[in-house]
Amino acid sequence: MENSQRLSEILYVGLCRKIGTPKEVRIRRDVRDMEDMIDKSVMRGGRRMLTGSHREGFRLKESDKDYMCWCCHCKVINNISQLSTYDPSKHSIFLMEDTYTPPGFVRLQLLTPPTGTLTSSIIPLDERIYVSSVLHKQTWVKEIGIPNPTFHGPCLLCHGEALPIDNAVCFTSKYWPNITDQWIDRCLRHMWPPASVLNDILNNNIHCVAIGSKCTTMENELEWRLSFSLAELKLVYTMNHTQFLCYGLLKIFLNEVLNNNVEEPLLCSYFMKTTMFWLIQLGHLSWYPYKLLECFWKCLKYLIHNVYCGKFPNFFIAQNNMFLNKVVNVARESLLEQLTQYYSLGVSCVLLSPTLRSILEPALSRPISVIPRAISQFYDLVCPCCIENCMRTEVLDLQDLYDFKECFSFLRSLENLLHFSTSQYQSCTVQVFTAKAFALIPFSMLKAASHFPHKRVYHLDRNRCSILKILSRIGTISHSLFLALYYYRTGRYKEALYITNQTKGRLSRAYIKRRGMEDEEVYREIENSPPLSRQMNISWITEINLKFGVHYIEDLIFEDRERKENDNSIYISPFVLVDMLSVLSNYKLRNKYQYLQALTDLHTFILCDDKRYIKKKYLSWYILGICQQVVGIFHGALESYQEALRLEPDYITQKTMEKRIEYIHQQQFLFFLLWYMCSLFYASDPGTM
Repeated sequence: MENSQRLSEILYVGLCRKIGTPKEVRIRRDVRDMEDMIDKSVMRGGRRMLTGSHREGFRLKESDKDYMCWCCHCKVINNISQLSTYDPSKHSIFLMEDTYTPPGFVRLQLLTPPTGTLTSSIIPLDERIYVSSVLHKQTWVKEIGIPNPTFHGPCLLCHGEALPIDNAVCFTSKYWPNITDQWIDRCLRHMWPPASVLNDILNNNIHCVAIGSKCTTMENELEWRLSFSLAELKLVYTMNHTQFLCYGLLKIFLNEVLNNNVEEPLLCSYFMKTTMFWLIQLGHLSWYPYKLLECFWKCLKYLIHNVYCGKFPNFFIAQNNMFLNKVVNVARESLLEQLTQYYSLGVSCVLLSPTLRSILEPALSRPISVIPRAISQFYDLVCPCCIENCMRTEVLDLQDLYDFKECFSFLRSLENLLHFSTSQYQSCTVQVFTAKAFALIPFSMLKAASHFPHKRVYHLDRNRCSILKILSRIGTISHSLFLALYYYRTGRYKEALYITNQTKGRLSRAYIKRRGMEDEEVYREIENSPPLSRQMNISWITEINLKFGVHYIEDLIFEDRERKENDNSIYISPFVLVDMLSVLSNYKLRNKYQYLQALTDLHTFILCDDKRYIKKKYLSWYILGICQQVVGIFHGALESYQEALRLEPDYITQKTMEKRIEYIHQQQFLFFLLWYMCSLFYASDPGTM
């Protein structure tokens, strides 16, 4: 491919649009890092940490979410002398043994009496007790109650709304095994990563993941694989943006070319990451935007060389050949033949990828296309609109605080979190979690307050209202609806209607209605680009999360009971909830014309929505049906429920909907029976008429 430098720069810009600019990648990382810090502050018995490409800053279609899950009471040491650092009465302590295991794998000897779920996971061997990786996975799945689990290697595969989610069960250790000493020496010798980053890595934990080696056809159930996920994350953070884009380029080439239409691929994304680590550490490449294609080509040659040799050393434990018992014999020869074909095409093999071809083809057809030389600085100057959109997307994807206790744990740690040196993106993340806590606490306190004296109840009510008013100032536009929900829940329908109408006015602003069009003029309407914390309050909208077990509104009693039993929540679009509250509040106030008009508005909005404001249309039809049922329009409610069922709702929604339909049929039958009995009575005694 001629004119490699110019095409490399064009590819750099195209990948910035596809993968992310330096600023966008930083936002993603800052938000996820702060989420992890918050998760540490609210942890109770266990921890769940996001890892993998999503945590690294990728948002490709293939970038699934990988979580590592472990029990905080289980501690792993690698030397018996470290036993004194933990209290055996409070912790289950394991000793790492790597004498009889392949490189990169260990056995975990239990040094304390087994307790809890560990009693079902242990296997005695040579007068010692070991924890089985296979049994521990099975026990963990039974404990969290997932029927018919699907395992993908060490991970339990779950399906989220948009992406598959891998949950890997593991144990954590702050002690690095002796086998990694060679890696530390190599890092110091090559001076990558830098000494400060290396020290930071060594101060972080490693993990023992529940999967054994496959030296035979069967997995060795006493073995646990060493995982260096936190170290890998720090190394990816150390990459400059050209290196990060080259890593992304390898991932795209892997998914769209190497593994395209392959049922059981031999190569995985982890091999691409390891390739990047080795070549960066060796220091033979110059990582600049105008050399992006050259860097990719060297990485591909390194990968082909490893397949040819049948050996791919792990970056942290070089003795661990990751191709062992995987890329061997006929499979290796077939893969080598495939790679050789791509090698014969030269660097132009990138055009086999639809994504990369779409970036490079315009430049190949127009040779005069020029990209500014100071490209890395040039493309870091992203428009504020793009930054705000990126930030909004990230924080709206954050996990929720689980319950009342987690909210208070978070608020107690809030002062410590603010003492850290944080970026504006991390501060905004803390603001989002504060809003989540303030939305949950007042409703969780309502039930307990009913047992207090009247004066005490009055003071608590004022405090709850104050919390929800603060929420309206720090949260998104949608969060102001929690105050309306609270007023409705406590019988103050006029106040609920006032807040609802205010929120509806805010939702009807032009820059809200046109949100998502990437329009700079729309963005300028928002008070001349205020800080992100202010933008969140005046222009962001989120779905309203009505958590299970929290009684938000009496008209959703069926749903609350069912979702509490199934440990689930309900997410409602604010555009739908605003009309729902308007219908219910006006109905309680006996404003017939107003609640009928609100019903018409809700019906029209659902029909006209183009999926920009309503994610789950079946849920909106369901809400419309509830409103119609409450005001007594049973025929309309049945039609709305039938429309929701036609859109294939989730199991819990379908179950509650069927109960509501059955209830309406019972009401109609009783009404018919009453009418029939009255007609018989009047027919038998005409004098009563």
